[in-house]
Amino acid sequence: MGSSSFNAVHNATHDLTSNIARLDIGSVRSRLLDTQNNFDQINNTLTVKRTPPSNEVIENLVAGYAKIDFYLANGIELFAMGNSHLLLELNHIVLYHTSSISKEESQHQFEATKAHFYAARNGGIGQLMDWLALHQNTNIWKRTAGLFTNILSQPQLFLEGNHRTGSLIMSYVLMREGYQPFVLSYDNARHFFEPAELTKKRRKKSLVDDFIYLPKQTRKFAKLLKDEQKRQSFLQT
Repeated sequence: MGSSSFNAVHNATHDLTSNIARLDIGSVRSRLLDTQNNFDQINNTLTVKRTPPSNEVIENLVAGYAKIDFYLANGIELFAMGNSHLLLELNHIVLYHTSSISKEESQHQFEATKAHFYAARNGGIGQLMDWLALHQNTNIWKRTAGLFTNILSQPQLFLEGNHRTGSLIMSYVLMREGYQPFVLSYDNARHFFEPAELTKKRRKKSLVDDFIYLPKQTRKFAKLLKDEQKRQSFLQT
């Protein structure tokens, strides 16, 4: 990936300011715990059943939301040249922030993910940055949803934790432009997991094909993100 793709994304998103509203982390945790408590009912609505999130998974995800809040509050541009390691950091947080595995095992997993992240053919961070550069003028809902589709489709951006890390990255992009983050709930879970299940089976196409023919599942994600703005606020007033 050439520096022009990084520069295009950076120039389009350099205007992070301290006026961005801070996250109410307590509200985020409360929503995720409610989702956990209602996961049996959520599974009843899903074609492919999912494992309910453990307390560890929830605390890791809350730590991830706190991290994107920190990035935004401090004007840290997630997609600027030289900052790709921040995406790896988010992924590592959602997987291992409160994990009981050894430091050595955690480091081994991180290095494996890092190698995949930078070297995956027709995927990886290079392809993602090229996609963002191509879509810098796409409306916020389709751009954010397309970013998630790109992360989740094959080959996935990370070895594990793509749903969770993708949700954090979507939330960062939305908050950067003054919108609510995406937080999984009983009400939105089916509309999140059902298209995600199809998306993760889909192989990435050429950048031009994806630009001209926006995948059906991306359009569903875009509608979900827009509709979620009418629900609970997670931003401090």
